Amino acid sequence: MRVSTKSDYALRALIEMASGDSDRGPLSAEVLGNDQDIPRGFLLTILGDLRRAGLVQSQRGPAGGWRLAKPADEVSVADVIRAVDGPLVSVYDQRPEAVAYNGNAAPLQRVWISARHALRSVFEHVSIQQLADDDLPDEVTRRTEDEDAWRSH
Repeated sequence: MRVSTKSDYALRALIEMASGDSDRGPLSAEVLGNDQDIPRGFLLTILGDLRRAGLVQSQRGPAGGWRLAKPADEVSVADVIRAVDGPLVSVYDQRPEAVAYNGNAAPLQRVWISARHALRSVFEHVSIQQLADDDLPDEVTRRTEDEDAWRSH
């Protein structure tokens, strides 16, 4: 899987919204962009995608900006990726279960479905709040303790 710049920026913006003082109100795209080194124009496009997915709200006016539309502990990494990039795994822009292979290549579909399941086992169980609090689930932490996880193959 390739994590797109769009997904990375979206996650970083949401973590920023969930971090710190919960009474600070909405954050402007300028503040979010500056804090996370995200180009403002690209960030506005991403925030629009997140708003359409119901993950953020915008508020106009001098005290306006962006805020989470629901509690950060109810927003998973998978929710964010799906909002800005679509399905976690796709083959030719189709979901793995919709792809059919002929003859000897038939087992390949099960590989794609297995890969999606593996991604879900992490992405659906890590919330924006856990990221903001640097309190990842034990299963995720254990996976990163394996030296092989850090090696590029």
